[in-house]
Amino acid sequence: MQTASTNICERMGRSQELSQFKRGTMIDWHLCNKSIRDISLLLNIPGSIVSGIITKWKQLRTTQPRSGRPCKMTERGQRMLKSTVSRSCQLSAESIAKDLQTSCGLQIGATLVHRELYGMGFHG
Repeated sequence: MQTASTNICERMGRSQELSQFKRGTMIDWHLCNKSIRDISLLLNIPGSIVSGIITKWKQLRTTQPRSGRPCKMTERGQRMLKSTVSRSCQLSAESIAKDLQTSCGLQIGATLVHRELYGMGFHG
């Protein structure tokens, strides 16, 4: 039998987002006059998280998860990166980053260039 004092990390990771379904379920049960403690026990989620989601819903009338950090590399930047690498694939990540900084004004580093190229399927 699982008790309410179970370690939070066992139930939910620190950076794991709740699904839209669980958020909606919390709001529905709140509207049906269930207490935060009851909702917490039914979904096996800490009461502080349930309370935070209900409070956010009352203020914003939305249950959307956090937006996260915006990407530095836009679609246009990705297209330019791909065309740069397609023209000459022997360039280093540092030289590609400098080229993109001068051509389109993106403030990106070699690490981001390397990560984006890896995501596009360019290895090595």
